[in-house]
Amino acid sequence: MVLILGDGILGRELSNQTGWSIASRKLGNLDVEDYQGLLSLTYDYNIIINCIAHTDSYSKNKQPHWDVNYKFAAMLSDLCNAEGKKLVHISTEFIYANNLVPPSEDDLPLPDSTWYAHTKLLADEYIQLNNNDYLICRELHKPEEFNYPEVWDVKTSGDKVSKIANLIVELVMNDAWGVYNVGTGDKNLKDLNPEGKLVAAPDYVPKDTRMNLDKLNNFLHG
Repeated sequence: MVLILGDGILGRELSNQTGWSIASRKLGNLDVEDYQGLLSLTYDYNIIINCIAHTDSYSKNKQPHWDVNYKFAAMLSDLCNAEGKKLVHISTEFIYANNLVPPSEDDLPLPDSTWYAHTKLLADEYIQLNNNDYLICRELHKPEEFNYPEVWDVKTSGDKVSKIANLIVELVMNDAWGVYNVGTGDKNLKDLNPEGKLVAAPDYVPKDTRMNLDKLNNFLHG
């Protein structure tokens, strides 16, 4: 049985595609600081998908990123390891921000100087070091209605949430293990919003977070 933690657009889409259960802070049945409560919440499930994140990507306020993106992920990793549960952790392609070429999972991530990217990478590394059964999905998803008047000129491997969620479901259902870059190929954000006016991204925004997707494609399609 699978439990999704977090009911943002990705968590909801994963549940819509599969019927998997959801718990979240917003729904009032999850406290990210309560280990015993989390233990009770996850008791009946053998796969836990962590979509919980502080996603104020460019905020310079360290503490909420540290508390949610790292400390909670580390606590959840310890719990899953102790209880023999598989942890599926949703990471981000932002940990590869502005690498010179699209990196593979084995390349050294060089995140930009944001607390969001930094704490997400720390969580990835903690899970790899300490968890016996895990799947880390590095991805970027956008709403289905991604139709803003302007769209930043940045490169990505991400896509609409339905497509990214479908890939994650396939990985989970096929018992993928380890770190996977999850996406649908190189593109500009404008490809997801053809009617939007292409504009230069602010200086603080990574201009290229594309990833090498060979491992994903080989696993799913041989």
